[in-house]
Parts: sequence; C-alpha cells; structure tokens
Amino acid sequence: METISIDFIKENNVDQLIPLCGLHSEYERVPFDSKGKEEKLRQFLFKENPALFCLVAMKKKKIVGYASYMIQFSTWDACNYIYMDCLYLIDSCRGFGIGQLLFDRIKEESKKLDIKEIQWQTPNFNTRAIKFYNRTGGHSKSKERYFLDVI
Repeated sequence: METISIDFIKENNVDQLIPLCGLHSEYERVPFDSKGKEEKLRQFLFKENPALFCLVAMKKKKIVGYASYMIQFSTWDACNYIYMDCLYLIDSCRGFGIGQLLFDRIKEESKKLDIKEIQWQTPNFNTRAIKFYNRTGGHSKSKERYFLDVI
C-alpha cells in the first residue's frame, strides 16, 4: 500500500468528500442527495468554532477515506463525548489498516480535549464494520435510532 496521510480536511478538498459521502450512503443503503452539501459542509467545518470535524485519509492528494465527528454533551454523564458520525473508506483501501489510523486519530484528538468517550453507530447488517469496531475495543449497546422530519 502506498503512503497514506491522515489529517483534517482542507477547504480545497471538500469537493472530493461529497462523492465519498454518496458512496458511504449507498453502502449503508440510504438515499443521498449531493445538492448543496459542499456549501453546507464548508460552513460547518471551517467556521471559528466548527460544529463538525473531518479527518481524511489521503493517497497521492486524493481522499480515499474519511472520518467525521462532533463534540456532544451527555446529560447522564454530565460531560462531553465525541460522536463519530462517519468512518468510510473506498473499497480498494479497506483491509490495510487505514480505518484504524482514522479511528486512532479520533482517539488522539479526544485525549487532547480531555474527552473520555467516543460513541458511534453502524447498521446491524454491516458485519465487517462490527468486527472492526469490536477489534478497536468498542462495545455496543442496543438501541433503536429514530428519525423525525420536521420540515
């Protein structure tokens, strides 16, 4: 495998992120509409206090994977935690430890912020991801996730 770098996304790379989001949604069997996403992602990623953080795996100046996360607050624990929203690699880059590099970088950022927990979810049919997350030391809690459109 060629050299892979992991770093926060740069503004000039956001256009590469959108197609990966589309592939990720297809992989998870959910619809995705790319219309307006680049503008909105720029707005949330690059403001003074970003609502979203995105790490990218780069190979030859091309994004081959990404992990996005945000800082959230737990009422029950009365502290912040990191919620990993996405972790995705293009098919040809799976199985080479790149997902682990992205995951480890989120852990590193968590430690810098003195945040003691990372949470995430994955569809129950994504057995490959479940095996990966089990290897990371993560543990699951059964819950149903609900969605409500308010528009």
